[in-house]
Amino acid sequence: MASNGGIQIPSRLPLLLTHEGVLLPGSTVRMSVDSARNMQLVKSRLLKGTSLKSTIIGVLPNTRDPQHHTDPLPSLHSIGTAGLAVQVVGSNWPKPHYTLLITGLCRFRVAQLLRDQPFAVAVVEQLDRLEQYTEGEQLDGELRELAQSFYQAAVQLVGMLDMSVPVVAKLRRLLDSLPRETLPDVLAAMIRTSNTEKLQVLNAVDLEERFKKTLPMLTRQIEGLKLLQKTRKPRPDDDKRVLAIRKGGVFPGRQFSLEEDGEDEDGDDMAVLERKVKEAAMPEPALHVCQKELKRLKKMPQSMPEYALTRNYLELMVELPWTKSTTDCLDIRAARVLLDNDHYALEKLKRRVLEYLAVRQLKSALKGPILCFVGPPGVGKTSVGRSIARTLGREFHRIALGGVCDQSDIRGHRRTYVGSMPGRIINGLKTVGVNNPVFLLDEVDKLGKSLQGDPAAALLEVLDPEQNHSFTDHYLNVPFDLSQVLFIATANTTATIPPALLDRMEVIQVPGYTQEEKVEIAHRHLIPHQLEQHGLTPQQLQIPQDTTQEIIIKYTREAGVRSLERKIGAICRAVAVKVAEGRKMWKAESSGESGAGPERVEKSEDSNIAAPPEMPIVIDHVALKDILGPHIFDMEVSGRLTLPGVAIGLAWTPLGGEIMFVEASRMEGEGQLTLTGQLGDVMKESAHLAISWLRSNAKTYHLTNIAGGADPLEGNDIHLHFPAGAVTKDGPSAGVTIVTCLASLFSGHLVRSDVAMTGEITLRGLVLPVGGIKDKVLAAHRAGLKRVILPKRNEKDLEEIPAHISAQLDFITASTLDEVLNAAFEGGFPAATITHPQITSKL
Repeated sequence: MASNGGIQIPSRLPLLLTHEGVLLPGSTVRMSVDSARNMQLVKSRLLKGTSLKSTIIGVLPNTRDPQHHTDPLPSLHSIGTAGLAVQVVGSNWPKPHYTLLITGLCRFRVAQLLRDQPFAVAVVEQLDRLEQYTEGEQLDGELRELAQSFYQAAVQLVGMLDMSVPVVAKLRRLLDSLPRETLPDVLAAMIRTSNTEKLQVLNAVDLEERFKKTLPMLTRQIEGLKLLQKTRKPRPDDDKRVLAIRKGGVFPGRQFSLEEDGEDEDGDDMAVLERKVKEAAMPEPALHVCQKELKRLKKMPQSMPEYALTRNYLELMVELPWTKSTTDCLDIRAARVLLDNDHYALEKLKRRVLEYLAVRQLKSALKGPILCFVGPPGVGKTSVGRSIARTLGREFHRIALGGVCDQSDIRGHRRTYVGSMPGRIINGLKTVGVNNPVFLLDEVDKLGKSLQGDPAAALLEVLDPEQNHSFTDHYLNVPFDLSQVLFIATANTTATIPPALLDRMEVIQVPGYTQEEKVEIAHRHLIPHQLEQHGLTPQQLQIPQDTTQEIIIKYTREAGVRSLERKIGAICRAVAVKVAEGRKMWKAESSGESGAGPERVEKSEDSNIAAPPEMPIVIDHVALKDILGPHIFDMEVSGRLTLPGVAIGLAWTPLGGEIMFVEASRMEGEGQLTLTGQLGDVMKESAHLAISWLRSNAKTYHLTNIAGGADPLEGNDIHLHFPAGAVTKDGPSAGVTIVTCLASLFSGHLVRSDVAMTGEITLRGLVLPVGGIKDKVLAAHRAGLKRVILPKRNEKDLEEIPAHISAQLDFITASTLDEVLNAAFEGGFPAATITHPQITSKL
């Protein structure tokens, strides 16, 4: 590399084609290498080479499309920069590439391209000198004056920066030590310039031309800094601003680069935040904390991680609705009309909302009640919450609690943790922007529990009217008043809600709908909604009430109306297909006059689908079967009670009431009792109680075993089965059903096929009260039963049964098993000397 003329670069250089920027002599830049040619160059020369010569490469600006790395090389740019690879770093993310740290040495001109694969190699001609400049070397004439003007401009540029910053002071000293000939390349790489302008500087081989091209760029940067200083407000202790200092390198060792940083600490922004803190009308404790954090923020550099955390905290504090609230709409008549339009039935819920409005009229300062709607899925608990918010004129926010197992979801994280955030309560208040919204805590019975805490315990403070006026979120760490929030929780059952949490809420039971109520709901809400969802109109599709009732009885068996809405949606989709096709695939009933009105659907002879030829399409039972298929639920009650040893019980589930068959059989054996059907411990105990009571009263009722003996279990094995074996069953209310089933088996008499029963038993034959009476009665009505046997002490629950349901059922209340058996068998249970049960007919 050395010769009599000075230091020389190799005559043959591998070429690195870069499209990221322009490397100038005296500057140090980082370049990303990901093309096939450039990566092969790095592997072959830089990673395997051991001599200094192997780390010198030629860097050429590449102006072609960087996506076509393997195309034949076009005509190369004639002038490039010889560079020394100081560092090589490899990475596989997001794709394989190398990052090179290259220091520019001198210019060269490509004389001849020797090869282009696997990487480009060319014969080059050195254009700049590389020998060390001496301080005594002077430039001649006009060039010296031009260099002096350029130097003064560079000093002026650096002087506009803050000299108290060490890197700026070092840059100022570096200007005095560098030879004047190197200043154009150094300053062009330092100041803000485009790649096109840097390419012009690279092409300026003549030193005088290089000065002339770079001086306007330097002057433009100075004018820009002057304008920036004029627009910024002066500060008493900081009248010079550092825009950005980016470390680089200058041959033979160091270089620095300036860029404007558009976001330094902005006094106006801090003043706006301070004004928002004063205007937020916070309580005194919260205001004191915000002012303290604001003082810390002013003294904190933006580069500190805690700066962003503190600023986020202050922005949340000023966004919270400390005093903002909406005005309640207290017109009770309008509220009643709105609730009736939104929901059919649900009288107890509507009455509670109207009571709250009435009390608010009499007393303005009223804490928000804590309501809990408990009922099966699909009965409208969530939608009632939305209607209540609209009735009151309040904002509505829903918080889904199903599966939540971290108490920080309720109370937030402490700010000492990375990624901390407020809990769902505070975040919901920020979202709605008022402090008296309606919060719906959905599925509160499905909260989990984990090592991160118990969210149900965290809700105790939220849902306690005596404590939530000073609810403290871990993230805020200051009290917030929740007393004006109207909390509404929903649940399917209270069994899984902790007693302490349940005690803080006003539980309102939301039972299932009757068949008549479902028909009304379908025609008032579900059918219009589904028609709109499927782009249909009442002039195109009509579903008569008879068809709706058939869907309810034959295709759905639920307490709510979700399955009913899905079936109506299936009908709408089938009709939408025919409407979209626009073909007359279905035949209409023969009629004398075409304008006689809507035609009823009849099944086509050449199609498996029913459709009318003209609008509206009216769905009857034939079309219903073609669209929805065979009936899913058939009334099989009478067919199941054709043999002794079968009885019908009533059960309560989170999905509503259900009828439950109990079957018993006996065979010769050793007096063992077998129970099947996934029974819980309480139900197993009920079965043993029933066996013991029947054995003790066998003589009274003439109950015998297979051989005719007085003990029903002697020489017999009893098998008691509860069908639907895949469903877990438990609870005490099956006691009277088990007694009736076994009494039928031992006596050989059939239980009435239209009777269902529920009640807990004791060893002395008493019948104790049970829960879920309304749901159970509705289940019996859905099954077409006519008589329901209930415990005497549940007679008060019959007041909740709708009048039209009571008119179709005979209710028999019993206090002893004697009365139950007498009512369960046609004509009374044989050979029983008992008192007559109280019969309440058609209540």
